[in-house]
Amino acid sequence: MWDFSIFAGAEAWGALLTLTAMEIVLGIDNIVFISILANRLPEHERARARTIGLALALFSRLGLLFAISWLMGLKTPLFEVLGHAFSGRDLILGAGGLFLLAKATSELFESVELPRDEGVAGAGRSLVGVVAQIALLDMVFSLDSVITAVGMADHLLIMVIAVVVAVLVMLIFAKAIGAFIDKHPSMKVLALAFLLMVGVMLVADALGQHFNKGYVYFAMAFSLGVEMINLRARGKRAIAADDA
Repeated sequence: MWDFSIFAGAEAWGALLTLTAMEIVLGIDNIVFISILANRLPEHERARARTIGLALALFSRLGLLFAISWLMGLKTPLFEVLGHAFSGRDLILGAGGLFLLAKATSELFESVELPRDEGVAGAGRSLVGVVAQIALLDMVFSLDSVITAVGMADHLLIMVIAVVVAVLVMLIFAKAIGAFIDKHPSMKVLALAFLLMVGVMLVADALGQHFNKGYVYFAMAFSLGVEMINLRARGKRAIAADDA
């Protein structure tokens, strides 16, 4: 079934490395969303939620890869509104973007406006509820990820390996990212702001307004760098205050 002879040439290896790196970058927003939701659960359920969430991400990506013909069919226009043709892909991205905007806004409100204990003890914190939300957004993130894979590689084997490796990398770092976000409230706010940006980008994409994702990821990286400097500065001030 698989033709591993394609890896005899450097071109296949180059495509694999490039696609794997791209899949990892595209998976950052997915892992941030999973980490934020998992952190709302009791400590003993968080690891299970992260594992289930990433397993769902892997299966949804692989499922879409093995249904490439159906995936490409999602680009077929279904209807028009004000001169813009909407496809199945547009509807999925638009619905996912709106859900992401609503969820990130709700989480921001709880993080900023509600006392920490009240926010954590809110309703809808069951493992099943969290996994259901993760599964819903996994489909949207997977759609974007797989369309990128199809556009960057010619062989299904390369796409499958890149997706599996990317999810494994996400699984390895999921706990550390979740713990870091939970430890630093300002990082959680920044992560939710990233998700708001991704939600806006998905809705805009569904409406035919395509952004260069390189600019978006650069803005995220720049904001993250500034916040890391702030965290370091606050840490030094805290140490100085303790010494005093």
